[in-house]
Amino acid sequence: MHGHPFAERRFQQAHDHLERLKTVFSSGDLDAFVQIVESEALTLHTMMMTSSPYFILMKPNTLEIINKIWRYRKASGSHVCFTLDAGANVHVLYPEAEKEEVFQFIRKELVQFCENGQYICDRIGFGAKKL
Repeated sequence: MHGHPFAERRFQQAHDHLERLKTVFSSGDLDAFVQIVESEALTLHTMMMTSSPYFILMKPNTLEIINKIWRYRKASGSHVCFTLDAGANVHVLYPEAEKEEVFQFIRKELVQFCENGQYICDRIGFGAKKL
């Protein structure tokens, strides 16, 4: 990406987001967290789509899941959001307080877009422990 025409601005954006996240984590501003996380995911993929050679790693089901998350969040007031890895995989993030409602949403609305109906549920751990 260093040779990408948008690289300098993208790197600055990532640094700016990191600084904003420090405040977001201190204040608990979930709306700001959602905006930053989704912006980072989409900007990363935008860079890949506009690179040379260009490539698209998102698949149709990736976009279906993103759109379903946006509709659900708008309709419910939830703070569920997504991020993307460097492939087609969507990672759904949400506050612990919304776990049950979001699990129902995932099972009802999102699983159908997962390969073989498979998905992974994980959560934040406590870090490495010396054995």
